[in-house]
Amino acid sequence: MDYTLLVMLLKDLVILPFQEIKLELKDEISKKIIKLSSKKYNDRVLIVSPTSYKEASVDDLPKIGVVSYIKSKIELSNGNLRLTLRGEKRVKILDYKSFSEDIIDASIIDIILPKFEPTGEEVIKRKLRNTLNDLINISPNLSNSILKTVSENEDLSFLTDAITSFLPLPSSKKHEYMLELNSEKRALSLIKDIKIEINYNKLEEKIDNNVEIRLSKEQEEYYLKEKIKEIENTLNIKEDEEELASKYYDILEKLTLPLKTNDKLINEINKLKRTPKTSPEYGVIINYLEWVLTLPWNKSSNENLNVKSVLNHLNKSHYGLDEIKQRIEDYVNIKNINNKITNPIICLIGPPGVGKTTITKSIAEALNREYFKISVAGLNDATELIGSRRTYLGALPGKIIQGIKKCETNNPVILIDEIDKMVKDYKGDPASVLLDVLDPNQNKNFIDNYIEEPFDLSQTLFILTANSIDNIPYTLYDRLEIINLSSYTVFEKLDIAKKYILPKIYDEFKMSKKLIMKDDTLIYLINNYTKEAGVRNLTRVLKTLVTKVVSSKKESMTLTIPEIKNYLKESVNEIKFDKIEIPGIVNALAYTNLGGTVLRVEASIYNGEEKVITTGSLGDILKESVYVATSFIKESDYVSSTLFYNRTIHIHLLDAASKKDGPSCGVAITTAILSKLLDQKIDSTISFSGEISLKGNILPIGGLKEKLIAAYNNGIKKVYIPEGNSKDLLDIPKQITENLEIKLVNNYNVIYKDLFQEKK
Repeated sequence: MDYTLLVMLLKDLVILPFQEIKLELKDEISKKIIKLSSKKYNDRVLIVSPTSYKEASVDDLPKIGVVSYIKSKIELSNGNLRLTLRGEKRVKILDYKSFSEDIIDASIIDIILPKFEPTGEEVIKRKLRNTLNDLINISPNLSNSILKTVSENEDLSFLTDAITSFLPLPSSKKHEYMLELNSEKRALSLIKDIKIEINYNKLEEKIDNNVEIRLSKEQEEYYLKEKIKEIENTLNIKEDEEELASKYYDILEKLTLPLKTNDKLINEINKLKRTPKTSPEYGVIINYLEWVLTLPWNKSSNENLNVKSVLNHLNKSHYGLDEIKQRIEDYVNIKNINNKITNPIICLIGPPGVGKTTITKSIAEALNREYFKISVAGLNDATELIGSRRTYLGALPGKIIQGIKKCETNNPVILIDEIDKMVKDYKGDPASVLLDVLDPNQNKNFIDNYIEEPFDLSQTLFILTANSIDNIPYTLYDRLEIINLSSYTVFEKLDIAKKYILPKIYDEFKMSKKLIMKDDTLIYLINNYTKEAGVRNLTRVLKTLVTKVVSSKKESMTLTIPEIKNYLKESVNEIKFDKIEIPGIVNALAYTNLGGTVLRVEASIYNGEEKVITTGSLGDILKESVYVATSFIKESDYVSSTLFYNRTIHIHLLDAASKKDGPSCGVAITTAILSKLLDQKIDSTISFSGEISLKGNILPIGGLKEKLIAAYNNGIKKVYIPEGNSKDLLDIPKQITENLEIKLVNNYNVIYKDLFQEKK
């Protein structure tokens, strides 16, 4: 009967049945696996030891694993998890599955061990015990504690696993024993390996005796050198080390490096020649040399500086995004004049789905540069960017150098994604580290903690992305060239769907017949089945429609609105607001990470304690706007101050489940309160955006394009916006400005006269 366990991969470490090992886990994925195994799988976890770690897929993982019991676990003060595991049994792995985004589990079945002829098995066990005893007698480094264990147990499978875990065998050899299911074969192999170990110990004793005869006690240092030399000569490894060092010298000669860097690498190669293979430092030096010598110190991509070619590529892959395309055009033009100019540090700001990541990849393709993406969302450990010291176990370079090596050029386009979601805590400040990476005055001599030598990043084009400008770390902001990628209008989405999304879907599905949708049908689909600033969800919906049409095998490829309703069922858009029928309710325009939206502001005033109540998941800034609006009205001559005596003002923003904050709702809140106090309702087709001061001045806002698009999409006819945003109207599409009455105001008196005074 098969069953399922979570899988934990152990690198260079093998656990066998009946063996106990102690681990200290640092990475969050392994700690999560252990906690889930304790909670859901009775403290059992499946340990799998891969044979390769160089980008191996799930299909490359072994089909044999060891079910292990979590004997104990302790959470340390440094955040690590100290663990004791005890192997229980080998199991056969039927298949691997994805348990979550970063965890896999496996369907497993118990292995039925073969039965052997009793007499032959007894002979093998006796030979195994005797050979083990011979090794313990001759080796000064092995304890005889294993002898009692093997003498008291008659199970051959247990004996082979116990002895394997006891012997100082390399991980690769133990891995072979773990995968071998036949205990007789394991026993015969063990006897052979133990005899090899016996011969090795005898040879080592002989070497020791030969060296001791020739050297006195005062020559201890000389003795150690001679012993190492004797071992190297005996094992024939000196020639291999000379060959490896020669290879590294050849690579170094072909590189053009700074003198200090070149001298240091020569010292490292010389140190490698002096270091025994058995020393832990040997692997550390080789790993370091492999990283440093294979970096593209002098290798660059042949950049495409043909302006027409670059723009054609960008226009072919992306609709609109004129500002970033213009910036790249300017960059290429200046590059043609002076190839040594400093690369700009561009930061693309915009809601999800508007094309920040994909346009960056297209820029790399258009410029004929390599492309690498680094996501820093949630990143709080600066060493992930600039690496850790070589002295640490498992040390590696940071993501910047890893990306450079993967691209194999020193002038790639590197995307640093979602910088507004980085975290600053006790582990470090990644934003400050990024200054060394991005600043052209510093990154010519960028030093990764692992590489320890300056690497020139000045030729690398860094492009950053963020959803909100407000959350970009202050330490980075003044270094960035901000380019806003705004939400798409319905008409822009219509063009994108027709010219980009649908042709791409047809090509992906290899369709000879194209789907026929009229513009009004597509607009209906956009308005009722997508709720986003970009076109990511629109792409999914169109792909779903094409899939359903193709699978239905209908003769006609024409798609109508009733058929869309049938295929996609209910609309996913939020419910439209009802018409305003009573005072105290107004529309406010807001900007979110998903684009613009229309909020309904409600004001209620009743007898009771003289105070202000706010509901609707408001943030601190919005709450302050309520207090400012209330104080402004009290001080103004719009209403009598007696109207506030012993009365409670309650401000509520729909919908209550969504968190709201920001400095652009003050005008709407003021209007809602006045509407209630003066008992005059506000037209449903009017909306407001802008912050108000205590003296009634209306202050500029951000995200105007997104807000006006939201107003247009929600049937608003007239909007009041701050006069300070007049320059931003140049970027608003004509379809929006022609269908909206946009009134610029600098003081609330203008709004009061329009909405309240004229009606008296």
